Amino acid sequence: MKKILYVVLAAVLFICSAVSAQEAGYEETVISIDGGEYEIPATVCMPAGDGPFPAVVMLHGTGSNREEAGNGYLYAAPVLAEKYGIATIRIDFPGNGDSKADYMLYTFDSAVADAVAAANYMASLEKINPDAIGVMGWSQGGTDALLAAGRHPEIFKSIVTWAGAPDMMLDGFFSEADYEEAKKNGFFVMEFDWRDNLNVSLQWCDDVANTDVLAVFKDGYTGPVLAIAGEEDTTVDPEWSNKIAAASSNEKSGTYFIKGMDHTFNVFTEEDLHSLYDAVDATGAFFADTLK
Repeated sequence: MKKILYVVLAAVLFICSAVSAQEAGYEETVISIDGGEYEIPATVCMPAGDGPFPAVVMLHGTGSNREEAGNGYLYAAPVLAEKYGIATIRIDFPGNGDSKADYMLYTFDSAVADAVAAANYMASLEKINPDAIGVMGWSQGGTDALLAAGRHPEIFKSIVTWAGAPDMMLDGFFSEADYEEAKKNGFFVMEFDWRDNLNVSLQWCDDVANTDVLAVFKDGYTGPVLAIAGEEDTTVDPEWSNKIAAASSNEKSGTYFIKGMDHTFNVFTEEDLHSLYDAVDATGAFFADTLK
C-alpha cells in the first residue's frame, strides 16, 4: 500500500512540476558538460513550447559564478525565455560556482573552449536552432564573449556584453606587481571580499598582457554586437562599450547605456531590480532581432 502511495505521489509531483513549468513559460535543468580536462557545471533555461528556439551562452565575470552578481543571470534567464523565446545556458568557469576544477586552469583559451562546448551542447538539442546561437558576458565574461565570437564566428551569430572589459590590465584587474609575482611563482593571489581568494595563473596574466581583444573581435567577427553599460560603473570604464561597438562594422551593432547604473547593475541597491531588468529587456530584444 505504501509503495502504491509513493508511486501516486511521484506521479502527482511530476505532473505538478510539468504544469508549473508550462505555466511559467520556461523550464530550467542543471546539467554537466564534458569540457575535456574537467566537467563544466551548467544550467539550461528552455522556453515552453516545441521550438526551435535561438540559444545564448551566458558567461560570468571574475570571481563570480553562473548565477552572477546578486543572481543577475538567474533572474535574467527566465525573462529571456518567457518574454523573448530565447533559450540560455549559463556555465561555471573552473574554480567558480559548482566547478570542481582548479582556477589555475582558467585562461582565455579555456574560457573560449568552455563557451564553444556550451554552444555545441545547445546546438545538439532538438528544440534549439543550431544556426541561431549567440553569446553574452558580464565584465570579464564580456571579454570571453568577444574572444569566442572573434575566434568562432561560425558558431556565434550575435553578441551582447554587459560592462564588457576588453583590457583587464588597464581596468585594474591586476597590476604589474601581480604580474611579477606570477612570473616568479607561476601565479598571483587575487583577493576578494565576497569569496575565497583565487590563484591566478601566469598564463592568464600573459593572455591579458599580450592579447588585443578588440583586434581579435574586429578581425574575426562580422556579426552584430550590443554593448550595455551603466553610466555609474567605476570598475570598468563605460567608454569601453563605445569602443566595442566601434570595432564592429555590422549596421545592427550599438551601445545601450543605463543612467545611474553601476558595474553590478544595481542588483545590491535596487529592491525592484529595475536597472537589471532594463538591461535584460535590451538584451532580449537585441537577440530576438539578430538570432532569427
